[in-house]
Amino acid sequence: MKNQPISGNDLARFSGPQSFMRLPQVDSAAGLDVGFIGIPMDIGTSWRSGTRMGPKQLREQSAMIRPYNIQTGAAPFDALQCADLGDVPINTFSLSDTIRIITETYAAHLRHNFIPMTLGGDHTLTLPVLRAVAGKHGPVALVHVDAHADVNDEMFGERETHGTVFRRAYEEGIITADKVFQIGLRGTGYTADDFTEAAGWGFNQYLAPDLWHKSLSPLAAEIKAQIGDQPCYITYDIDSLDPAYAPGTGTPEIGGLTTPQAMELIRGLRGLNIVGCDLVEVSPPYDPSGNTALTGANLMFEMLSILPGVPYR
Repeated sequence: MKNQPISGNDLARFSGPQSFMRLPQVDSAAGLDVGFIGIPMDIGTSWRSGTRMGPKQLREQSAMIRPYNIQTGAAPFDALQCADLGDVPINTFSLSDTIRIITETYAAHLRHNFIPMTLGGDHTLTLPVLRAVAGKHGPVALVHVDAHADVNDEMFGERETHGTVFRRAYEEGIITADKVFQIGLRGTGYTADDFTEAAGWGFNQYLAPDLWHKSLSPLAAEIKAQIGDQPCYITYDIDSLDPAYAPGTGTPEIGGLTTPQAMELIRGLRGLNIVGCDLVEVSPPYDPSGNTALTGANLMFEMLSILPGVPYR
């Protein structure tokens, strides 16, 4: 019998453990297929802080989610052994040390054969996670859903921040450039070539206005065909959604994706060889309703539902 989320019919959803979907909390990834890991940090942000509280509220809101995806038929807990591995013990006074701690923590966990699903935390965390994941699987394909390309060379002289992640990942060869898909890009920039430089590296970029009023299922099918069976990492910045849907984030940009589009995109990626996922940039202080974290927790469940080995009923 695989671990099961505690049922709301057995224990009221506002009580019980503060783990993701009220799953068991464990110290080791041994025996797991999927491990949820929190990285409570916001020292890599450049505008509004608060994402250090993201993992806590994502877990809180996940208590509402039931184990069977009635919309798609996915039953992840029937086949995958899932648990919550707690939070990475970051150094909240040092970004560079935190990056080191994240890589070492994930490398240690990845001695076991499981898929890490990360609750963020600001987007800086994806770089050290990718370093550990690529250390195990080699360079990965990347589905990056975000308002921002995060390909700056530096920010205030710092080369590792939430806005430089994918330039560093490209330079280090831990992602495969022509299998990087950046979806939902928009907003304003500093120069006309803010996005085009990364396109020159081979990144595939999809601006939000080109996706307005469209289903994203065809795009997901196109991405899946191009990635093939290469190990793939999904990084989902909640600011990819329009702030009407997800105001609780550090760098909001109007004109973003809708929640149905977000769900279509994830569901359409079923069949990829996914080796890791994250959901980042949830900043609870900017959404006291909790709806941004509720949306983020549900998108985590959608990503869980498309992992390899999940049965569909």
